[in-house]
Amino acid sequence: MTAVYGSGAAMAWGMSDFLGGYFTRQANAFLFTAVFNLGGLILVGTTAAASHGVLPGEHSALWVLAGGMAGSAGVAVFFRALSTGRMGLIAPVAAVLGAAIPAVFSMFTEGLPGKVALIGFLLAAAGLWLITRTEGGHSPEGIGLAVAAGIGFAGFYICVRQAGEGSALWFATLTRTGGLIVTGLIVMVQGTFRDITASGIRGAVIGGGIDSMGTLLFVLASQSGRLDNAVVISSLYPAVTVVLARIILREHFSRWRFVGLLAALAAVPMIAAG
Repeated sequence: MTAVYGSGAAMAWGMSDFLGGYFTRQANAFLFTAVFNLGGLILVGTTAAASHGVLPGEHSALWVLAGGMAGSAGVAVFFRALSTGRMGLIAPVAAVLGAAIPAVFSMFTEGLPGKVALIGFLLAAAGLWLITRTEGGHSPEGIGLAVAAGIGFAGFYICVRQAGEGSALWFATLTRTGGLIVTGLIVMVQGTFRDITASGIRGAVIGGGIDSMGTLLFVLASQSGRLDNAVVISSLYPAVTVVLARIILREHFSRWRFVGLLAALAAVPMIAAG
């Protein structure tokens, strides 16, 4: 079941990331993500209330809220990166860091990783260098934002792990609540209440619902087996984003950046498996 839930999470996150990157081209990233969180909150919140599941305790709730805040800030920055750069290059960078940082965290809390993870780190470093290196005097746009997004994603993974066991539906609901709080506050400070189109609102609501289903599936995956196994499969979501960007947006990569893309994608499960 871990594999089934994790695969579903990867599919959902990959699709929602593509939608977010596409529609954020016409909206403020934090305003879009606030609507994105609201759409997801309505879906999982009503489902959680209807399920009559047990509410998480204070310890778990605080960790999940913190994870939602970190993850949502990462998502907003990620959408901004996807809208300014190439999705096929941005997504793997964020995913590698999102998987690598929890792996480093595990080194300090659970000991050194295995050989596979160490090889994955080397492969990720090579892949990131090929993706981000200057070609023709220019570096790809959005890489710095992708790094920041990856840090936010890592915070989400670590916080959900620290939350322990509990209702997956309420965990997903609290995640969206935390995300809506942080993005809503940023929108209020920025005063960007109208910087979004009608199509952007529709895209945000749909994408938020899909993303929330991915979050729910990830929580179920992490609770049904080992966390590293859940992260292994769930972290393959960039493959979905890359395929959609290639098919729909007709993105093309140079030969060496394509090699770097493949190396980065291959490194994600290797790092998470460690």
